[in-house]
Amino acid sequence: MSGVADRFRRWVLPGLAFKSVVIGGGYATGRELAEFFLPPGPWGGVAAMVLAMAAWSVVCALTFVLARRVGARDYRGFFRALIGRGWVLFEFAYLCLVVIVLAVFGAATGELLHGMLGWPPVAGAIALVVVIATIVRAGNEAIEGLFKYMSGFLYLVYAVAALLMLSAFGDRSLAQFASSPPPGEGWVVNGLTYAGYNLFAAIAILPVLRHMRGTRDAVVAGMLAGPLAILPALVFFVCMVAFVPEIAAEPLPSDFLLGRTGHPWFQNVFRVMILTALVETGVAMVASIEARTAAAWMERTGRELAPRARLALVVGVLVASVFLADAIGLVELIARGYRMLSWMLLATYVLPLLTIGAWRLWRGRRQAVAAARSAAAP
Repeated sequence: MSGVADRFRRWVLPGLAFKSVVIGGGYATGRELAEFFLPPGPWGGVAAMVLAMAAWSVVCALTFVLARRVGARDYRGFFRALIGRGWVLFEFAYLCLVVIVLAVFGAATGELLHGMLGWPPVAGAIALVVVIATIVRAGNEAIEGLFKYMSGFLYLVYAVAALLMLSAFGDRSLAQFASSPPPGEGWVVNGLTYAGYNLFAAIAILPVLRHMRGTRDAVVAGMLAGPLAILPALVFFVCMVAFVPEIAAEPLPSDFLLGRTGHPWFQNVFRVMILTALVETGVAMVASIEARTAAAWMERTGRELAPRARLALVVGVLVASVFLADAIGLVELIARGYRMLSWMLLATYVLPLLTIGAWRLWRGRRQAVAAARSAAAP
């Protein structure tokens, strides 16, 4: 493998994987951008995005370094090292979050394919299950290929969308920025809230870290993750500003904007991109659960989890989330406690990482430096 390709897998691939989960679970439709970044005004929104980017980079870097230090390739191993028996609290919140996200993705995919191809919504949901299961069962190489090549498609679509929108109404965006005051109140809270809501993505992509060779790789990859994830959102937000305040009430700001470019064909291209982002996020989430289960099975039995068992696990998680959870009302039940789940994720992940995790890494570095000085002493 060439040096460039090797560095790409060690430094850039984790950021692309993180970006894929954030976009699919976050701002593909533009709705979350309107919720979190329009209220503090154009400049406040930009400031909040920069703050979210910085938070993502710091947490990703610490997560990647600590995961490499403790040899964790799945979230179970990571949290057992970070918070001991408390890892089960994170797993409960994470699994509930997976159920909500995949159920929403199933419904969204059904509606998108119904609008584009006339398929019944259930057929779109089934297609999502089949595609995600196929990619996850194809193994790590296929998953990494998805993050690599589909990221190129995603960035290209966002770039074309930005060109079309800015050429159509970029002057309105510039006028809004020119007449807007500096960041107002709320941009710090909004930026941190949005960042915290999406930080589960750093845990979902732990299997992608297997190419890293040292701490430097983990730090570089983590610091790149924030900019790679926020860049498409920043470009899209600049375009959204042109239609403030009416766009704030739109359920699908992306369709609202693209419908005003004069290129209706591109709306379907953008919808395909949204479907791609949903698949990427679903793949990362399901793959993280499969990796955790396989590692636990190996630890308990000393044997690899059989391929048929892996397939049954993947399909079971997807069907339970996309179909059964919604049918029995589990999604609504969990969603009512969604804010509680978000706080649980912050309490069991971000807070321990920034305290216990950072302290362990600092202590380990001091011990390494002391050992090196002792060895060099005459």
